[in-house]
Amino acid sequence: MEEPWDFEFFSRIADGCLSFLSEFVDDWLANDMRVSIFKILLSWLIFSLIAIHFAWKVYGNTVNDMYYRQGAGQNGGTPDAAPHLSGWESKGDPLKTHRD
Repeated sequence: MEEPWDFEFFSRIADGCLSFLSEFVDDWLANDMRVSIFKILLSWLIFSLIAIHFAWKVYGNTVNDMYYRQGAGQNGGTPDAAPHLSGWESKGDPLKTHRD
């Protein structure tokens, strides 16, 4: 049978998160090289995500319209079958046969 989730389990998780956050804050306030590199990479990531968000907001509809085919058919504007090619069920090629 499953053991019920008790208070001790949540207490351990909370203590682990609190100790991780306290160590992270201590490292963040220290001015060593790895913290500086982390701050630079984190700011670059945030800047890139914000730039992508605004670029998609401005140009998203244009990009979507370039790749979305409008109209009726199988994939938007494409016809269900090409008129000059036969389908699988129609006339078969007499030179090719399927053998087991």
